[in-house]
Amino acid sequence: MTPHLRYPLGLLLSLLTCSLFAQSHFKPEDTEFYTPKPPVVTVTNTIPSDAIILFNGVDLSKWESSTTPGAAAPWTVNNNILTVKPSSGNIQTKDKFDDFQLHIEWQSPLVVKGNGQGRGNSGIFLQGLYELQVLDNQDNPTYTNGQAGSIYKQRPPLVEARVAPQGWHTYDILYTAPRFNKDGMLISKARVTVLHNGIVVQLNTEIEGTTEYIGLPQLKAHGAGPIILQDHGDLVNYRNIWLRRL
Repeated sequence: MTPHLRYPLGLLLSLLTCSLFAQSHFKPEDTEFYTPKPPVVTVTNTIPSDAIILFNGVDLSKWESSTTPGAAAPWTVNNNILTVKPSSGNIQTKDKFDDFQLHIEWQSPLVVKGNGQGRGNSGIFLQGLYELQVLDNQDNPTYTNGQAGSIYKQRPPLVEARVAPQGWHTYDILYTAPRFNKDGMLISKARVTVLHNGIVVQLNTEIEGTTEYIGLPQLKAHGAGPIILQDHGDLVNYRNIWLRRL
């Protein structure tokens, strides 16, 4: 057995006395600081003043085709709602991001059809690589790491957060990008916290790597990336999309 380390009683008392002496000589202002000051952010109509409005309900000027970057995003905009145009391909933001806070609202197709992964399927790809699943979760059994609120094929949600049929869901996402050194070696994996309809479904969840439909996640060095919305063939609606860089 490893013997316990023993310190002279006199030394311990001396250290304790020094600590108490130092603490007693502090003044309140010794531990107060006034700079740098945090920037002021106000909220208007639930949108922070420093947010980037990714979808304003009018056009897709912030978006482009994922299939043909630089080409116009082909999805449909009507009555302040963005709707997937089946078979047109994914769309992505023109801007690229690292750490961020993302707010997005989505609605399953109003006409219910299909089941499992074939019902109301879409997805939100963080940095274009890591998918937060969008799926009609109203009495629609599927694999748990593929249901709404999951990090697809990796982490199931802590709970299943529902709304009334044909209601709107909200995702509030806090995302920390992975870090790589100059040689492309991983320093830390991506992490994400997700509130689904105001309920925590992912809490500082470590993302294992890229979203893969078949096989294991891959770890690849990368920089800033876009937000991608997935065309999975279903008429999923989106609205009120904004992002804050962190």
